[in-house]
Amino acid sequence: MKPLHKLLNRTPVGWLQLRRNKARLLVALGGIAFADLLMFMQLGVLGAALDTSALFNAMLKADIILISPEARDIQNSATIPRSRLYQAEGEPGVVSGSAMYIAFLDWRSPFNAERRSMMVVGTDPDNPGIAIEAVDGASDEFKRPDTVIFDRLSRGNYPFALKLLDQGEIVKAEINRRTIYIDGTFKLGASFGLDGTIIGSETTFLHLFPTRTPNAITLGLLNLAPGQNPDAVARSLRSKMASDVDVLTHDEFVQHARGYQAKNTPIGFVFGLGTVMGFIVGMVMVYQVLSTDVADHMAEYATFKAMGFTNTYLIGVIAEECAILAAVGFIPGLAAGEGLMKLMHVATALPTSLPFSRMVLVFCLTFVLCMLSGFLAARRLRRADPAEVFA
Repeated sequence: MKPLHKLLNRTPVGWLQLRRNKARLLVALGGIAFADLLMFMQLGVLGAALDTSALFNAMLKADIILISPEARDIQNSATIPRSRLYQAEGEPGVVSGSAMYIAFLDWRSPFNAERRSMMVVGTDPDNPGIAIEAVDGASDEFKRPDTVIFDRLSRGNYPFALKLLDQGEIVKAEINRRTIYIDGTFKLGASFGLDGTIIGSETTFLHLFPTRTPNAITLGLLNLAPGQNPDAVARSLRSKMASDVDVLTHDEFVQHARGYQAKNTPIGFVFGLGTVMGFIVGMVMVYQVLSTDVADHMAEYATFKAMGFTNTYLIGVIAEECAILAAVGFIPGLAAGEGLMKLMHVATALPTSLPFSRMVLVFCLTFVLCMLSGFLAARRLRRADPAEVFA
């Protein structure tokens, strides 16, 4: 208890020095808040890019997924022979399998005449394989020819059409010169490369894309019996499958998409570099403030040293200033970052948010940049000689 009592009752020299020059204090807090805002924005956009790249992957209701070795992510997919799905259904532990077709098109929205990039999904009406309640309950709609359901979180402005759909009415649209009927909605969300998603039956999909054949599927979805180990079944399938198909567990399928975005596209590098730049900007601004503060108080520091206080104590004073700057400057940066994340979500329909883990990460980075700045600013203090100061 003695060390804690001593800490609580010590004179807050660092805070008193910061408070003495309010203009300098505000500049330092503003610099930290701006740096935090930059880091929040960069990490927020990077997080949205990674999350949306695997958004559809995460919603698949399957223990094991068969994909093409050429597939990079859901937007850069290829096809596999449907016979591979039939082969996998014979594996011990597999209780059911279903095929999924995916394609992409630019369509002129019937709701507001905007051109949008849409993902079209064809699935089995009795086993859609998508863990979204509205999709699971739409088997009757899927069974009707040329009938689809529409992602109500698609990027764009569709108030009138959504109102009609919510009232139970059917909305007509045209895709690839074919009339389709939108009879329901679900919630998934847009991504960086896609404005929305439409889901229908396999038959509807093949009507919309007549060049695709039933034998060329995009994904094979396998469900296992209760108690089966997906990793073990996947390993067994890999040993039996030909080289024209990859076998992934659900978790591996999600990480496959996130890993591609992070490592094989410029997104990870660009926004990672932006985060580093925000860190450096904050560090430079805090260093300038602390360095000036140390220079202005050299006489006081020399007096402390002449009285017998060690360099460790004086560095502790600067560390106290750094801790205060990090804690107080983080608050406006967090508030501004959260506000801009909400604005970005409204403007782009991307799932931008500030999870607690990201808040902790940015606060830790803020604390580190302040401490590094304080360490650099304290170099002059450690070399100071009281005799030279009072000479």
